[in-house]
Amino acid sequence: MDWYDGDHMTGWGWAGMTLGSLLFIALLVLGGMLLISATRQADRPAEPVRSPEQLLAERFARGELSDEQFRQQLTTLRDTGARTP
Repeated sequence: MDWYDGDHMTGWGWAGMTLGSLLFIALLVLGGMLLISATRQADRPAEPVRSPEQLLAERFARGELSDEQFRQQLTTLRDTGARTP
């Protein structure tokens, strides 16, 4: 009688091993995709900071503010010193 008597892995063992291998490969692929995505985001330039006056002018250009509202809010911004250089 030998110490090795054939393959004792049942059908469930093969299924579990296959599923485990597929999950491991999927995790490796997902990790690679996340790593590539993270490195590409670092290369994107930062969006320029807009001053409050620029934001107000954009709202006026889109038609969100009337001429009177724009002038009043612009005056308020300039009087309170909320302008950024």
